[in-house]
Amino acid sequence: MGLGETKSSPGYGNPPWIFKGSALYQLHLVKAETVRAFIPKELRLVEAFGYTLGGFFLANYDDSPAGVFDELVVIAGIVWNPPTSCAWAARVLVNSEEACHHGRKEVGLPSQVARFSKRITPVPRQTKDKFGGFLNMIGVGTTICHSKDCMDVQVTEVVGPASSDICNIKLLTDVPTPKFNKWMGPSITMSLPSFSGQTEYNPNLLKYSCRLACR
Repeated sequence: MGLGETKSSPGYGNPPWIFKGSALYQLHLVKAETVRAFIPKELRLVEAFGYTLGGFFLANYDDSPAGVFDELVVIAGIVWNPPTSCAWAARVLVNSEEACHHGRKEVGLPSQVARFSKRITPVPRQTKDKFGGFLNMIGVGTTICHSKDCMDVQVTEVVGPASSDICNIKLLTDVPTPKFNKWMGPSITMSLPSFSGQTEYNPNLLKYSCRLACR
């Protein structure tokens, strides 16, 4: 999509926009000198001992204004703009043209279209029974073999006819079949304040909050 296009995103309508699915939110310490290249010069980086808090957000939405799609958000770090400090996204990759356009024009995100290739393989593991420690000591130990899945997610950015591999994420999942008559734990709601904008598609500095409800 080129600069100046006026393609609409009819599925989104007016905010708030609701997305439902599964996600992984992973935080990391990132060197401040690396992050500064990705944030506007007028915003001050929140740092301590040469590091700021970055990470990534990997989501698979099965219900959203743009339908089913995947998203990877690379969080550069935390920036300070009084009176608040918020996360700043360095990269946003989605496998939906509509979601990409909406992110660029309405939310001021550096969105790009990408391919998300997923491969799931079973990974066997062994779990000792409750007497395993003692029985192994005398040479008659027993083990119970369980399995879990390894999901290999390859994210490839697509720009016209060209493509480039961005990252490969390996996830281990061990989720039992849901039992709808069983309590799944408390519902947790949290708010993630964010800044975005100052891109060629949206030059304004935007402040907003993503509200997450999860179990």
